[in-house]
Amino acid sequence: MEFILRPWRIEDADSLVENANNINIAKYLTDMFPHPYTKENAANFINYANSDVPIHIFAIEVDNKAVGGIGIHPQNDIMRKNAELGYWLGEKYWNMGIISKAISLMVDFAFNNYDIVRLYARPFGNNIASQRVLEKNGFKLEARIEKNIFKYDEFLDELIYALRRSNI
Repeated sequence: MEFILRPWRIEDADSLVENANNINIAKYLTDMFPHPYTKENAANFINYANSDVPIHIFAIEVDNKAVGGIGIHPQNDIMRKNAELGYWLGEKYWNMGIISKAISLMVDFAFNNYDIVRLYARPFGNNIASQRVLEKNGFKLEARIEKNIFKYDEFLDELIYALRRSNI
């Protein structure tokens, strides 16, 4: 399926709420991604996503609608040579190859625009689809931290997948 990555726009708020307000998405993300997801959450997120220069948090657009998001989060201090990758996609668009290709584009963006040596992602241990899409893009499992995440009254494993500049 065709898609583009682009900066978030305030007019994306309705589509953002429509796609993000889904327990099947929220259950795999940090509590910073609320459920239910409101129009106020959408406006706050869009402002946040556009607050840094260069912009590094993008909307995934399909058929002129923002249906997901992907971004890198450069780290600081002793982790300054690293950036974290985060992403989500509206459930209606799962299993279409969108996230896999979007991750590939973000890997290129991250290593071409930031002085980093490592890009990492932290999927939950129960998020098999996210693990597979990272592996498909060359990420390697570096660590499994057992029962490190507490989400919806359950302890879950945190996985750390990474891709190093030397491996691309």
